[in-house]
Amino acid sequence: MARKTGGKEKRTGPPTINNRQAWANYHILDTVEAGIMLTGAEVKSIREGKVNISEAHARVMKGEMWLMGMNINPYRHMNSFVVPDPLRSRKLLLHRKQIEKLDVALSEKGLTIIPLKLYFKKGFAKIELGVAKGKKEYDKREDIKTRDAKREMDRAMKR
Repeated sequence: MARKTGGKEKRTGPPTINNRQAWANYHILDTVEAGIMLTGAEVKSIREGKVNISEAHARVMKGEMWLMGMNINPYRHMNSFVVPDPLRSRKLLLHRKQIEKLDVALSEKGLTIIPLKLYFKKGFAKIELGVAKGKKEYDKREDIKTRDAKREMDRAMKR
């Protein structure tokens, strides 16, 4: 017989790491899912949630897509004298046509590719990339105004 947990189910799988700053600082124009080439210790560290993708970005070099600036803290139970660089560049696994499409998007002025979400799918680490254009300060203020107006309308509807 299953034990009740008081209405809330406990999450048992690895965490999904979201880049919340991306939605605040960029207009997301397009998204694509990519695999990441990682070492075994890095996968274990990601499963523990010891990763930061807020400072990362992707770029195309020699026909391959690379993720720069993603910080994966070293796995604490790793029994090795060689500790991998937490900020090393990691190769992204995409189809050739997807890489070419993203390369064309990067060639436009003001566009960049940033990670939006890091998660596991069928046991493999996946990253959701977004083609993004930076927001201006007045765009951010406009977003705050619309969010506040929506919140006020919801409150009024509850009453």
